[in-house]
Amino acid sequence: VQLQACGGGLVQAGGSLRLSCAASGRTFSLYATGWFRQAPGKEREFVAAIRWSGGNTTYADSVKGRFTISRDNAKNTVYLQMSSLQPEDTAVYYCLVGFVPRDSWYLSRAINYDYWGQGTQVTVSS
Repeated sequence: VQLQACGGGLVQAGGSLRLSCAASGRTFSLYATGWFRQAPGKEREFVAAIRWSGGNTTYADSVKGRFTISRDNAKNTVYLQMSSLQPEDTAVYYCLVGFVPRDSWYLSRAINYDYWGQGTQVTVSS
């Protein structure tokens, strides 16, 4: 599986960005896609995840109400719409995909995914 993440950039606080993660290759049995982020000097942090069948979503508390994860099955693409961005959202954002059915707790752990995409930088200025 190959993952292509894009959509990052520089935005002022309060602004919005939409990230996308397109999957190619063995996509017919994908179970979930997750977004994680890592800021300089900080640990990797779960952001959101979505299950391909049914579209169930889960979010980190820090982004609930501001970020929305969605999917387009026909395009094998997952989106992360980010609104009301704050400087603390600045990080490299990564999309990950997994094939094994897991509950939400496991989907918030990057180790439970099978493939990583390259990161896309999101910078929020104050």
